[in-house]
Amino acid sequence: MEHCNACGTAEQAEKLRAVIESSRETPGCLMHILQEAQAIYGFLPIGVQKTIAEGLGISLSEVYGVVTFYSQFSLKPKGKHRISVCLGTACYVKGSDKILAEVEKQLGIKCGECTEDGLFSIDSCRCVGACGLAPVMMVGEEVYGKLEPGKIKDILDQYRREEQ
Repeated sequence: MEHCNACGTAEQAEKLRAVIESSRETPGCLMHILQEAQAIYGFLPIGVQKTIAEGLGISLSEVYGVVTFYSQFSLKPKGKHRISVCLGTACYVKGSDKILAEVEKQLGIKCGECTEDGLFSIDSCRCVGACGLAPVMMVGEEVYGKLEPGKIKDILDQYRREEQ
């Protein structure tokens, strides 16, 4: 089980081993272990998936299949501030595609990516349940509604200032 050491710290690898050990006898434990592993690492790199597969005595392709089937799992690292732009119908007809394009422009990354400094990542979603505020984006749990592309830089700058 050396794989997960290459993906993070020794402490993270030990936590993952403990989760696998305590859960391996429980039927259907793969989902729980993947959720815990993502909480430990922030995403599920291939080394972590190999460690889980070996720890459970299943194939890497079985683990990978579950990871790629469920949208809650990520193969790429996520930023400290996770941005999610709603592309649901109400938001889309009010211009959320332009909001997403502006976020990508301001951060210099595309949807699904993380900034080099690890501060921001961008994803899209289908509905956050705030259709009356369309178009909407979330940064973490904070909802920003009735957005216009010109407001994006100020919102991002607020998070950048918090880091200084």
